[in-house]
Amino acid sequence: MSTRNRRGVKFTSLKPTINGSGTGNIRRESTPSDPSDPNSPLVDLDENDPAYQDWVDGDKDPVVPANAAPVATTEYEKKKQNFVVRTIWTLVMIAFFFILLFSGHLYLVAVVTAVQIITFKEVIAISSVPAKEKNMHFTKALNWYFLVTTIYYLYGESVIYYFKHIVLVDAFLLPMASHHRFISFMLYMLGFVFFVGSLRRGHYRFQFTQFAWTHMALYLVVVQAHFTINNIFEGLIWFFLPTSMIITNDIWAYICGISFGRTQLIKLSPKKTVEGFVGAWICTMIYGLAVARILVPYKYFICPVRNLGANIWTGLECTPNPVFSPHTYTLPLPLQPILGDTFTSAPIYFHVLLMATFASLIAPFGGFFASGLKRTFKIKDFGDTIPGHGGITDRMDCQFIMGFFSNLYYQSFIAANKAVTVGGVLQSVIGNLSPQEQVEVVLGLQKYLAGQGLVGQEIVQCWNDALKGQ
Repeated sequence: MSTRNRRGVKFTSLKPTINGSGTGNIRRESTPSDPSDPNSPLVDLDENDPAYQDWVDGDKDPVVPANAAPVATTEYEKKKQNFVVRTIWTLVMIAFFFILLFSGHLYLVAVVTAVQIITFKEVIAISSVPAKEKNMHFTKALNWYFLVTTIYYLYGESVIYYFKHIVLVDAFLLPMASHHRFISFMLYMLGFVFFVGSLRRGHYRFQFTQFAWTHMALYLVVVQAHFTINNIFEGLIWFFLPTSMIITNDIWAYICGISFGRTQLIKLSPKKTVEGFVGAWICTMIYGLAVARILVPYKYFICPVRNLGANIWTGLECTPNPVFSPHTYTLPLPLQPILGDTFTSAPIYFHVLLMATFASLIAPFGGFFASGLKRTFKIKDFGDTIPGHGGITDRMDCQFIMGFFSNLYYQSFIAANKAVTVGGVLQSVIGNLSPQEQVEVVLGLQKYLAGQGLVGQEIVQCWNDALKGQ
């Protein structure tokens, strides 16, 4: 009888086996349980083992050493176990996501910040081992220094832009806001000078590679996450919709792929199929329209935030962006006999379809990019932070691109640009008028408000008396 290496394979026999199951699973010699017990551990044999030859020849029941390695669980059992773990943690993350959404903008900003820091850490960790081997003590410290500097610059820009009415009236924050970009630049230059000073002969190529790798990670992770923060400030709908579209698209791509996927989409991800890709696109558009229909009536989701203490219980108040108000559209002449002359809809739904298209057809390439990166460094996942899902980076590879796109799309096609805002007026007054002129503006505004009956005359008199006493 010709034989082949059967390591890790369950043997099949035409006659009953020692466990009576007919599957030919060889059992250990010394097992505390009954040898015929089907739950006793399976073993892994090689064709050169005597026990294997006994099994093939069928002369006698095999005797297997007690220290033989157990056979690994079947591929089906592995997939089943991984599916269960992955599903449980998916539900946990979705529940946590909704809790944050209702808790308020500040908590969302804090979690996005934590996610970008962990993601940066996972990406940088790929190249940290060679740094340790080469005894580069300052490489890790410089990575974190550049991260802190970048976060300080980007978050400062957002806070100044969205909260001018708070920052510019604070005596402590005003100098930092006025010189924010210069301070950020000098902080970066300090790290740059330290990097140049730490260059060592014989390691130049490696150190410059590390420098470039750090800056690539800062751009792909921190800079793109910064736009996600801006989406939160512009209104929770611009954060929730893009984020949930990516999650939904990933789920539907998996379901459609295993249901009727046949054609491979891209070699970087062999399990991705064209059918799953297109099916997920259609499902994501339907999901986006449905969720937009639910969220539009609630100002908590559509209003920009001007108070970070807001949450689902305090709510928000604003004049809604025109994109949420119904408009009447005239259909093209060829369609009028079928669909009528006009139809009414809020513009938000057209924007949702375009955003869903990007989330389905373009954003997944962020995941393909991450797959290529992992293959380059021969790793399966970026980490093991989330059971069944890998690291945070494995879940955020598409989210950051989507957040970047959503903010640019919002600013280009949706934002209602007001010529005058409270923060803009304050910035103009503080930056262009002398202190005496600023006082005159305040007095003039108070007189106007008193004349309109919005404030009492005693407030104006109090200010006049205070100025005379100076």
